Amino acid sequence: MEKEATAVTKNSVSRWAIFDRAVNGMTINMMETLDGLGYLTTGFSFLIISMVVFVHAWYAFAMTVGSQAISAALVLMHDLLLVIILLELFRTIINFLKTKVITLEPFLYICVIASTRRILTTGAQVGHTNEISDHVFHRYLLDLGANVLVIVALVCTVYLAHRISRPPSPEKSGVVSAS
Repeated sequence: MEKEATAVTKNSVSRWAIFDRAVNGMTINMMETLDGLGYLTTGFSFLIISMVVFVHAWYAFAMTVGSQAISAALVLMHDLLLVIILLELFRTIINFLKTKVITLEPFLYICVIASTRRILTTGAQVGHTNEISDHVFHRYLLDLGANVLVIVALVCTVYLAHRISRPPSPEKSGVVSAS
């Protein structure tokens, strides 16, 4: 039985041997360059989209503010929060290209902004509805409560991430500096 297993492994071609020949330093460098270009073009796309949304938001605001000031202001705020989310994604890509490390914090901030945006949007929709059924109002309250809980959880996570990533100060750790 052992002789058969040994014969099979000697006669079979390892799939990794094929990759060893195909994947060398030049191939890896080319793939890393393409990966970097992908991040670069995605980052510029986020920047361009955020600028387009920004300009369109202010244009739409200017066109509707006279007749529907509150509605126009809420839509503008909604769109500007989207611009902040896009710019935060852009900043995350810049930091990745600088450090080659993706950090958790920007995504937590984006989630907080997105949840806040959801609260404002839903509140504006309910506020501008003339008559609202009990079912719709209860769904709104559940949605509002869920988003508030998400924001509280994310803020706690940001706080914990700061506490964990910050090195202890010399006074608190018992280490005395020799100055």
